[in-house]
Amino acid sequence: MIDKRIVSFFKKHHVLTIATSVNNEPWCANCFYIYLEEENILIFTTDPETRHGREFTANQLIAGSVVLETIIMGKIRGIQFQGTVSEPQGDSAEKVKRAYLKRFPVAMLMDTHLWVVELTHIKYTDNRLGFGKKIIWQKTQV
Repeated sequence: MIDKRIVSFFKKHHVLTIATSVNNEPWCANCFYIYLEEENILIFTTDPETRHGREFTANQLIAGSVVLETIIMGKIRGIQFQGTVSEPQGDSAEKVKRAYLKRFPVAMLMDTHLWVVELTHIKYTDNRLGFGKKIIWQKTQV
């Protein structure tokens, strides 16, 4: 079960940084996202012809972060995550598209190519709970 503080943080923010690595060359990009709690997935859009879009097909393993920008040490909060990225398929494709367009209706006006991150590891840092306090979630292996 995902800690409610992680869920709340994901839902309050809308920009993630996603990192790829192909041929030992790392790359990162920023994208608008939504979080679906029930599925514990992130949904974002990017053109498959961008560098990171092309790299998703070569290596589906990604890492990323969502952060609160602040200079006040005691208020630092953020998530670092790992997961696998894929294009939504079948019934899932329509569900994630509806959810994404509900949050970002302006995306209806552009070519919206959606991707899904199935989260496998989450580390949430919240200095309000004590300096460097971490909450860890790890997907259990089935």
